[in-house]
Amino acid sequence: MSGAINHAVIPGSHFATRWLLALLLFLCAAAASAQQVRLVELQGAIGPASADFVIRSLEEAADTGAALVVLRIDTPGGLDLAMRDIIRSILASPVPVAGWVAPGGARAASAGTYIMYASHFAAMAQATNIGSSTPVSLGGGGSPLPGLPESSPDQGDNTPAQNAPEALPGSAMERKVLNDAVAYIKGLAELRGRNAEWAERTVVEAANLPASQALELGVIDLMASDIDDLLSQLNGRSTVVQGRQVSLSLDDPVVTVMEPDWREKFLAMITDPNVAYILLMIGIYGLILEFYNPGMGLPGITGVICLVLGAFALQMLPINYAGLALIIVGIGLMIAEAMSPSFGVFGLGGVVAFILGSVMLMDTELEAFQISLAIIGAFAAASAGVFLFALGAVLTSRHRQVTTGTEAMLGSIAVANEDFSGRGYVRACSENWQAVADFPVKKGDRLEVTEVEGLTLKVRKPATDSGNL
Repeated sequence: MSGAINHAVIPGSHFATRWLLALLLFLCAAAASAQQVRLVELQGAIGPASADFVIRSLEEAADTGAALVVLRIDTPGGLDLAMRDIIRSILASPVPVAGWVAPGGARAASAGTYIMYASHFAAMAQATNIGSSTPVSLGGGGSPLPGLPESSPDQGDNTPAQNAPEALPGSAMERKVLNDAVAYIKGLAELRGRNAEWAERTVVEAANLPASQALELGVIDLMASDIDDLLSQLNGRSTVVQGRQVSLSLDDPVVTVMEPDWREKFLAMITDPNVAYILLMIGIYGLILEFYNPGMGLPGITGVICLVLGAFALQMLPINYAGLALIIVGIGLMIAEAMSPSFGVFGLGGVVAFILGSVMLMDTELEAFQISLAIIGAFAAASAGVFLFALGAVLTSRHRQVTTGTEAMLGSIAVANEDFSGRGYVRACSENWQAVADFPVKKGDRLEVTEVEGLTLKVRKPATDSGNL
């Protein structure tokens, strides 16, 4: 009896054991996945390429079920549109994001400050700083607006922003941009429960803080010297992600450093303003060369490819369309000078328009998104050289003897092919022509061409016995 019972129980035990092992493996895999941490580097000026990289990294972290994404930030700022794309991605991410200003000596200036405020957790390493968030179109790269009190980088007092003048200086557009920036960063501060008053000061007054005072004033949540220290302090902390409370479990985290893919590297290369400008110029000159020499193919194909790439890059950058129009007008004037010389009027105007348009092309004061004056000067000099060469060639040709066409035949020597009186045939300029003479002509006589009427030459006895045949 007992043997029968044992025989019935053992298979069931094996079945239950297999399911228990499968469940344990699943739970272990889920636990391992839950401790995955993605480290994303956000360095240099923030632009389309860096925004694309951060957004792709957050999406991949969500797809793989990572527990946390760490944005290691060291930026002087960047483009408003790219910054807002990153912040929208952070706010929509189902994975918590920790903004971490590191290593020592790094900064989260301007756009970096907004991203820190948007992150679920904000941390800084020692010897780092945060702030200077005034829109550069108003403050000239982070300097205080005229009429507002300055803030030194180590100013740590929590002076309310209400101390600033009630009526902000500047035009209506400047006040509009400033108020928009203030409302944006204060909204992020209220969302994450951070210091909203200092957030306003960093926009209005370009205030700046070192890490220790940022922690003291509630601008950041913690200070961490390295990634292990950061994850150790974040372990067990909670935050609200898409309306739900999430607690971090980082007892044994596995950190994966995210790398830009080929698309992001290519995007970073062509969205460099200098590269985009060079592509645009190569495209324009390639098409001009193709129009001057139809059928060559290579200049036209190269020009079209570079022009498309340059246009794609420029539409992602803050360009001034008046500057772009001046560049096109300038090139057009220089081409007009080369084709219909005006003794330098069109050419000089074209060079001036080209230089002004190039300087105005980038509609931002961010240094990282300015076109190098050396590159502008090189293309301006090359363009001016082309038009001066064309102008010189035209002026030289005005003083050169005509060697082709009907004009070149006047005064040339023709040889009679036959005897004739009045009308007959002669050979001039290696061709047979009908000729008219008012005297008898013998075969072999040398005659001078005095006039060309259609296909008929008027000839006379030559004054000298030399000339072109």
